[in-house]
Amino acid sequence: MKNKNSSQLTSTSTAPKAALTLIDAVALIVGVVIGAGIFETPAFVAANAESETVVLLVWLLGGVMSLIGAICYAELATAYPHAGGNYYYLQRAFGNSSAFLFAWARMTVIQTGSLVLLAFVFGDYASQILRLGDSSSSIYAALAISVLTILNTLGISQGKWTQNWLTVAKVLGLLLVVIIGIVFASPPAATTSEPANSGTWGMAMIFVLLSYGGWNEAAYISAELRNLKRNMVRSLLWSIGIITLIYLAINAAYIQGLGLETMAASEAVAAELMRRALGEPGAWFISLLIAISTLGAINATIFTGARTNYALGKDFALFSWLGNWNRRNQTPTSALLVQAAIALFLVLLGTFTRRGFETMVDYTAPAFWFFFLLTSLSLLVLRFKEPDVPRPFKVPFYPLTPILFCLICVYLLYSSLAYARVGALVGVAVLIAGLPLLLWSRRQKV
Repeated sequence: MKNKNSSQLTSTSTAPKAALTLIDAVALIVGVVIGAGIFETPAFVAANAESETVVLLVWLLGGVMSLIGAICYAELATAYPHAGGNYYYLQRAFGNSSAFLFAWARMTVIQTGSLVLLAFVFGDYASQILRLGDSSSSIYAALAISVLTILNTLGISQGKWTQNWLTVAKVLGLLLVVIIGIVFASPPAATTSEPANSGTWGMAMIFVLLSYGGWNEAAYISAELRNLKRNMVRSLLWSIGIITLIYLAINAAYIQGLGLETMAASEAVAAELMRRALGEPGAWFISLLIAISTLGAINATIFTGARTNYALGKDFALFSWLGNWNRRNQTPTSALLVQAAIALFLVLLGTFTRRGFETMVDYTAPAFWFFFLLTSLSLLVLRFKEPDVPRPFKVPFYPLTPILFCLICVYLLYSSLAYARVGALVGVAVLIAGLPLLLWSRRQKV
């Protein structure tokens, strides 16, 4: 690995200024976490829950679990500020091999899987506006990935006003669903039949924590947050508290307006709720709002994912072909095209299993929770290996808090494997395929 580049960047870069207030931090975390997933995952959570009470309970529990993890992550980020995030913590705690496997998993499973997750959400809601046959969601997903990748290779700049407008659309959609679901939608007729599912808490929690994903991004603002020791914890508490309340409110709206069985069977739960309350115009409007919002998230994921793959190419000789930068268009063209190729293959996988979004959750979950477990373990390892490193923020109730989060990761890793379907098996196979590449890279002169 080329450590010289990293050290030169560190030595020549200007230290960031502490310019962010508590409100700035809360707004950033809330904006990152509340994504397109909340418009899709409630149906799958309902399909894996035994009752309406259990649905609300698992969403509440997801907020508690997220807070525990966020607190652990905050110590790592403030003690070891680095743009590599998890990559750097794993490298420092366990060495280059674990860092390489994380980079491989991020390129082939985690980042690309997340991209396709978003693409299937876009496809599900675009299909509510104009259906393109039996594979409508997959067709829209492939089109979104292809068109936005082409635009990025042409060097189309990402307008800040565009991203902000898309975020407003997303929040507006959530508020509309909550208000209409609770106030205007007619409750479903009572039924005495048992729920037609045999779901599990483990799978329900995987879908819930997918929707809470993104709180770890708070760690990247640690160097720019005023009064770090006090405001880091406060921003995490406030933001995750707000997110939890929003998620509970929207699920209460779904339950009120649709009922558990209809909710579990819906392909686009927000559109279904709006259709029941306001008819087809309501369903069309919310579907358009969500589709537009999701396009923004897909675009951002394509943009950032390609650049992390470019960085991988610069660090490892084995992937040097990813480290080519198109000077004319100012884009990592090779990284963008490879990312698109992997993503389109995953769209085909989702189409083959006829589950789309759910298959992508299965595909990404084992690798995601495996490396989250390693990252949480790195907190314990680095406390032991490097006790003298300054830690502006320390995890309360150490070592109980990180051990508890490790146990949460173990349970979710187990759940993602115990109920594995085709998607999970393919994801694990792709991760294992990185092992011979690791051995090969060790023999390369870097």
